[in-house]
Amino acid sequence: MKEIALWLAALPLLAEPVTFNKHIAPLIFQYCAPCHRPGEAAPFPLLTYQDVRKHASQIVSVTERRYMPPWLPEPGYGDFAGERRLSVDQLRLIAEWVKAGAIEGNSADLPPQLHFTEGWQIGPPDLVVQMPKPYRLPAGGSDVFRNFVVPVNLNETRYVRAIELRPGNKRVVHHANIWIDRRQSLRRRDGEDGQPGFPGMENVSTEARSDSFDPDSHFLFWKPGTVVEPEPDDMSWRLDPGTDLILNLHLQPSGKEETIEPVIGFYFAAKAPRLHPMLVQLEDDGAIDIQPGARDFAVTDRLTLPVDAELLAIYPHAHYLGKQIEAWATLPDGARIWLIKIGDWDINWQAVYTYRKPVWLPRGTTVEMRITYDNSDSNPRNPHHPPNRVRHGPRSEDEMGHVWLQVLPKKESQEDPRVGLQEAVMRRRLEKYPGDFVAHCNLGALYIAQEKFGDAVSHFEQALRVQPQSATARNGLGAGLLAEERVDDAIRELRETLRIDPAHLNARWNLSKALVRKGDLAGATAELDALLKQKPDHADAQVGLAMVYFMQHRYDDALPHFQEAIRLRPEDPGIRTNLGALLASQGDLAGAIRSFEEALKLNPNDKVARDYLAQAQAALAAKH
Repeated sequence: MKEIALWLAALPLLAEPVTFNKHIAPLIFQYCAPCHRPGEAAPFPLLTYQDVRKHASQIVSVTERRYMPPWLPEPGYGDFAGERRLSVDQLRLIAEWVKAGAIEGNSADLPPQLHFTEGWQIGPPDLVVQMPKPYRLPAGGSDVFRNFVVPVNLNETRYVRAIELRPGNKRVVHHANIWIDRRQSLRRRDGEDGQPGFPGMENVSTEARSDSFDPDSHFLFWKPGTVVEPEPDDMSWRLDPGTDLILNLHLQPSGKEETIEPVIGFYFAAKAPRLHPMLVQLEDDGAIDIQPGARDFAVTDRLTLPVDAELLAIYPHAHYLGKQIEAWATLPDGARIWLIKIGDWDINWQAVYTYRKPVWLPRGTTVEMRITYDNSDSNPRNPHHPPNRVRHGPRSEDEMGHVWLQVLPKKESQEDPRVGLQEAVMRRRLEKYPGDFVAHCNLGALYIAQEKFGDAVSHFEQALRVQPQSATARNGLGAGLLAEERVDDAIRELRETLRIDPAHLNARWNLSKALVRKGDLAGATAELDALLKQKPDHADAQVGLAMVYFMQHRYDDALPHFQEAIRLRPEDPGIRTNLGALLASQGDLAGAIRSFEEALKLNPNDKVARDYLAQAQAALAAKH
């Protein structure tokens, strides 16, 4: 018996056969089914044994080439949440299963399929918006990159904790970016070629600028299989009345004309955010000039952080010639941390990558990127054969080279830490492009916020040398001149702003203030009237017009504007204090006392309201 036992022990172990139900289905359900199911972008379903067996050889081919599942970052160069990369052992398992005949196996081994939510992923949204008119994608031709303007109708500012884009026809919408246009500045381009939207791949957020420091903060990005992940309430983002969304869609013709009509759902937070991340862009597009046949043309960029920050997510971007993308951080002690490395870039599978754990970047860290391009015939993604000279531009046949970082700067004082970071970003931009309009305009807005008005005026003047017809820059210049008490100069620049853009609300508001300082109350009244015709819910303009009427002793005209301002901004104690002063001037002491008391409920430390209250109470007592 002992000899038999030794003989059995010496026999080779027979490996357990690889079966679909036990070994392959868990991989398919996790990595493939989210897109390979009805209603999603993939061309066929992979939900059952029969589905998978039908495409078994194809699955081996695309997984061995790592074309599927789509996951560009290389392992060991950043630890990302939701990694969709098959391991070497998993690839070997799939290949062995197919080679052995694609056995189905015991039905008891089959894991339950993932539950896919139909419709809105996290329930009905608080607000749903969609394109005003559908876009018709032609049946043929190359990929289409198009921007669509989607107005958002709100009566008050809300804070967004989650957003879901439902593109409708996922077979032709490859991916989408969403940009915020707070000034409706891109509406003028909508339909410029006779169809809804306007063409291009550019980051239109550089054009959709507000007139104050307001950095982008969140990646609003969609691709097939995107899972909606709500932000914590304390890291939501602001959505104001009068805001437009700009949908930047990558569309792929299907062989027949398709209708494109995306729908966007918003989920609102209960309160304003406490934490404010910021998007930082590394790029050197101005250096892109790739000669035909060049295989290893490269662009680089760097930025030294002036504040401590956590790196939350990263978004690399290039077009069809992009080959390798690298980004890393060099810490103050000289240590290097890899942020991402993509050895075989493919624009078709670009994505935002969120770190599983935020990457700590202390003050003085330098973040860097390097992007390499292949403009040879050997690049299978090169759109030109033979290759053409390629420069920077927004079209798909042009090139870009960006690495976007979402960072959360750490607050160490009362000042918003993003201010110093934005200043560093813009100064770095001026190192690369000394006459850059965006950098000068952004620095001007920053210095206005910091009350460095002389510096602000200088940067807005330099911005206007580049783009003399920019209403944004000219309004900023007017605001800076007004702050420096150069009232006549300010009025001149603000009137020129309104000549360029008659709908520029901030310029009209600033002009009304300048006219008040000039003593031209009739002129200020006319500007405020015009502003309120454009935007009746402009609370500052309601207060401003009320105060102008008050100064003219037109109390009956002032009263309804104070009342409307309180309706629009009920938590503002200053408006109630001014209303109380108006009521006292009209002889309504009881009404004035109520208004002062309401102001003090909102701000018990309001000395002006307290003094006025005492005077009104004394005057009322004297009457009795």
